Amino acid sequence: MLALETENNRQPERDAIIRERQNNVIARMEQNPESAKSTIVTTGRIEEGLVCHVEQGKFAAITDLGRGMGGDAAGPSPGFYARAGIVGCVGMAIKMLAAREGLVFRKVTTTVETDFDDGALFGIGPASAAPTETRVIIEIESDEDPDTIYQLVGLALEMDPWFLALRDAQMVWPKLSVTRPDLVGRAD
Repeated sequence: MLALETENNRQPERDAIIRERQNNVIARMEQNPESAKSTIVTTGRIEEGLVCHVEQGKFAAITDLGRGMGGDAAGPSPGFYARAGIVGCVGMAIKMLAAREGLVFRKVTTTVETDFDDGALFGIGPASAAPTETRVIIEIESDEDPDTIYQLVGLALEMDPWFLALRDAQMVWPKLSVTRPDLVGRAD
């Protein structure tokens, strides 16, 4: 534990709820480590145009490209959601670890800056279409000791799945299935 609640540094009620609920989840996972493993499936469907209808369980979103790229600007770009995932995941990881440790962080602001060579998206030049550099900027408003905050943020980042997915190489396996409408339902 990084800090204890003191008279001058009482944990807000909402943080206490986060702490209690997460400690309950941690206890269940420690009793049954297999229950912590999961596969999450998210599916995107594009038909006419570039609008992608994304679904994951009870949640749905739309992503699209701007008119200059041939889209209809019906929703944010896929990159928006990728960056939103990083800022949300990093900010929440820091806030929830602070709550579990009894630290009071009034505000956590996370910004992602990503540099690209957009020509690579169209096969122009030798560069990769992957970002050339990504910066994750974290601002915390708190009266806690700065060294304690730095220690907690470092620990949170080492436990954050989307920060680690961005930072660390991983195995990604494409799997292709092709359906030819002219052959559907045809018996050989």
